[in-house]
Amino acid sequence: MSNAVLNGLAGAGGGIIAQIITYPLQTVNTRQQTERTAKTKSKTNQPSSSSDRGTGGSTLAQLLQLFQAEGLGGLYSGLKPSLLGTAASQGVYYYFYQLLKNKVEARAIARKKEGRGDGTVGMLSWLVVAASAGSLNVLLTIPIWVLVTRMQTHTQAERKIMEARMESAIREMSTANLSESEMKAKLAELASQKPCPYGTFLAAREVYNEAGIRGFWKGIIPTLVMVCNPSIQFMIYETSVKQLQAKRSSIRKQPNDKKLSALEVFLLGALAKLSATVATYPLLVVKSRLQAKQEIGRDGMSRYTGTIDAIMKMIRFEGLHVFYKGMGTKIVQSVFAASVLFMLKEELVKFFLFIARIRHIRAIKSKDR
Repeated sequence: MSNAVLNGLAGAGGGIIAQIITYPLQTVNTRQQTERTAKTKSKTNQPSSSSDRGTGGSTLAQLLQLFQAEGLGGLYSGLKPSLLGTAASQGVYYYFYQLLKNKVEARAIARKKEGRGDGTVGMLSWLVVAASAGSLNVLLTIPIWVLVTRMQTHTQAERKIMEARMESAIREMSTANLSESEMKAKLAELASQKPCPYGTFLAAREVYNEAGIRGFWKGIIPTLVMVCNPSIQFMIYETSVKQLQAKRSSIRKQPNDKKLSALEVFLLGALAKLSATVATYPLLVVKSRLQAKQEIGRDGMSRYTGTIDAIMKMIRFEGLHVFYKGMGTKIVQSVFAASVLFMLKEELVKFFLFIARIRHIRAIKSKDR
């Protein structure tokens, strides 16, 4: 098994486990990002509707609200395509990342032999490697993430649609000669309507009916720009690892002692992801809003036709603060997920290498017999 395939499989396995652990936080964060809140004249932005108030409070409070309203199904809405997307994304990313990394490191060693450079890979080279792997990953897997976003925000959009129907019904009944009991009965009938079961195939059909094949690549521009997130993350991670290994080798005077503990990998992964998330979060908010159902926006002011339209309307009608909506939740979720991912990936690589070594020893012994 090649080094690139090994890292691809380890990345996919670690990514799936990290995704399952942190998925409820991701669901809450997506809903925070896509909730519209109009500007107010007061110093603090107050939600303008009951649905807005439902998204207020701390992350823990919102997790509890979501669990009480929708149960575990709400917390893990869209988990199946998300796990497929995670496995595909991590597998594709780590495969191409390792493939390109091997070539860059081989080139650096060749340059050293020619008397040019010290044989190490610079920050810019790490950035190019990570960006190239990330771009390929985005182009191949974004349709899955469009479906995940739709499924995470489905009940949120249905609630907005129901609120619009209720308001319309109230306006119609106010002009009609209906008794109070008749009005209450009609409103109760509307309120009793529940959203239809919403699975992966229904989400895919809905996206296709709205925009055709292009709909599966909604938000591609901010997503491609967001490639700099894992690029920054891996650049910081690789640089930190190299520096820690060099420092340890100089202290212990053992040049070959380059192994890091699981805790060290966990902490370095957390630091790298935290830095990358803060830098690129506004693009994530734009991407989520483009991929979610546009019915979440109650009118044309909060519905978007493209990336530029979304950015301009968000600034105009909600203010600059909206680009960092739910960032606290995202930092907790992504930093913890990345830390678990890095740690598990390294441990899985060690495990796969151990299994390969055992098989190799057994093969040698069988030949000797």
